[in-house]
Amino acid sequence: MPIPESAFRTHPELRALIRDPEKSFFRDFDVEEVDRRMAERGVPMPWRWPDAEREANRHAFFAGHEGPVWVFAYGSLMWDPAILFDDVRPALLEGYSRAMCLVDRRGARGDAQAPGLMAGLAEGGSCHGIVFRVPEALVEDETERLWRREMIAQAYRPVLAPAMTPEGPVMAVAFAADREADNIDIGLSRALQVQYIATGRGFLGTSLEYLENTLAQFDRMGIDDPDLSALLADARRAAAEAGVSPAAGVAGGGSAGR
Repeated sequence: MPIPESAFRTHPELRALIRDPEKSFFRDFDVEEVDRRMAERGVPMPWRWPDAEREANRHAFFAGHEGPVWVFAYGSLMWDPAILFDDVRPALLEGYSRAMCLVDRRGARGDAQAPGLMAGLAEGGSCHGIVFRVPEALVEDETERLWRREMIAQAYRPVLAPAMTPEGPVMAVAFAADREADNIDIGLSRALQVQYIATGRGFLGTSLEYLENTLAQFDRMGIDDPDLSALLADARRAAAEAGVSPAAGVAGGGSAGR
């Protein structure tokens, strides 16, 4: 099912920047295949939430909800949402800010010997991104896909937060960093951020590649994040000094991170 042209009626400039959900790795990825890749990298089960537990979380979150659902994207979800939608807008999420706080030791963009680093939402401040509206008729199927991607393992928690768009405010689902998760470190030092980004790699690629792709997409979408730009420059220098190859990971599949 292609995204209707009417989804871009208020912001046609976004049309060329967003990947067709039907072509996304994340739309129908096989969780058992990810289990196999994790096992190959020495990550034992249970590394993720059981399917039934993840689904129970989703159903509890949407209990009593009626109507369409707005989803806030602040990382790779912006250009690779993997869900069907009928409206998309630039947005400013209130109460949360983008932070490099997801430490990956499980094999996606880092491992136990050389952890990787990806983005999360930390409490406080605000965050520029994009909101997608999932029509009511598709909420069940599309949020199942969204939870399978974002809530596959403990790292994030779903929240409902206000987001301001050029057409007015909406309440949007966002995935904030779960401070109780062992792979979330809101207070990670700058030195370790640089190290993890410079050296982390896994089956989705390198952490350096992740940050490079993120900032390249931000530039295309008109989002300015000077702190992340400075972090990328530092990580590139560290990678060069350490003689780290810029090659991607052992298998592709798109960017993780929201």
